[in-house]
Amino acid sequence: MMVPDQSIMSVPAAALASDWPGGFWWHFLLFAVALIAFILIMVLAFVYIERRVAGVMQARLGPNRTGPFGLLQSMADAMKILLKEDIVPANADKVVHFLAPIAAFTPIALIFAVVPFSDGGLLADLNVGLLFFTAVASLTTVGILMAGWSSNNKYSLLGAMRDVASMVSYEIPLVLSILGVVLITGSLSLNTIVQEQDLPFILYQPLGALLFFIAGCAEINRSPFDLLEADSELTAGFHTEYSGMKFAIFYLTEYGEALALSAIIATLFLGGWRGPLLPPWLWLIIKIVLVFFVMVWTRMTLPRTRIDQLMGLAWKCLFPLAVINFLLTAVEVLSWPDGLPWFIIPVNFITGFILILLWSKTYRTGLGKVEI
Repeated sequence: MMVPDQSIMSVPAAALASDWPGGFWWHFLLFAVALIAFILIMVLAFVYIERRVAGVMQARLGPNRTGPFGLLQSMADAMKILLKEDIVPANADKVVHFLAPIAAFTPIALIFAVVPFSDGGLLADLNVGLLFFTAVASLTTVGILMAGWSSNNKYSLLGAMRDVASMVSYEIPLVLSILGVVLITGSLSLNTIVQEQDLPFILYQPLGALLFFIAGCAEINRSPFDLLEADSELTAGFHTEYSGMKFAIFYLTEYGEALALSAIIATLFLGGWRGPLLPPWLWLIIKIVLVFFVMVWTRMTLPRTRIDQLMGLAWKCLFPLAVINFLLTAVEVLSWPDGLPWFIIPVNFITGFILILLWSKTYRTGLGKVEI
């Protein structure tokens, strides 16, 4: 199902061959190395961007000493933390304690296997790529639960249990919010979804994009949903008993999740690699950084929610709105099977605004009392 051919983006004349640069193993090796390097470099860049943007928003400078404009600060911090001593509690389950960071980070790398950087430029163009993303993304929680349980620390266990609760709750509106994209394109392949975006799907799915962003931030514990790392309550949450290289992997996982969420949002709703003049991969990176900037913006703006408010937001607000958005999109696709007309864009924006406004009147955060 294609949207109207009113393109503001350009599409490369030729796609990469599915086995480029030739043969399965060469293709796998090249993209695997490139993806790992991409994740590591982008995580260092994200740490720097967040610190600098936070500094500007808080009327301070941020990192500005190590390297020009403080560009090497993230690298210096990474080298410092890798040299720290690895301390394991005496009563911890040492095997699970060791495996937890690996189990938490591995799904991040797997997600990027289906993210296209150009037409055909991805590790595996699965026809169920979107389903693969939703399945793999939740596996990071297993590593976090392993860390909290194996540390033999009540603060760590409580932090891990909070993460499991938020993941189970927000997984439902997260999946429902992207069903509209599937209905419009008729495909679960991320590469096909990008190819179908003659206009970015955020114009046709503004409410879905907003719900996906909120639910995604809650799943990866970005502020204001970072309850498992509430320093005043749980010291440091699930990674309280981690140090050195293991803590560095958890830190890498935290920003890797933000990178993966930004990449999926850019792919599903912002046209992915499509854009004029610049190389496709550069367009994708620009859109990823733009989405991450919004994450930092919300972190610097909104206060942290309570645990009952976190659960209530998922079930009382995001879930019903995601269902309504899915039903409205289904009606639109059935009404215009050959492509959605342009006037649907303002209609969807107005409808989304009205739904959010009306639902905000019925949803209450509990004010001074705890609702759970």
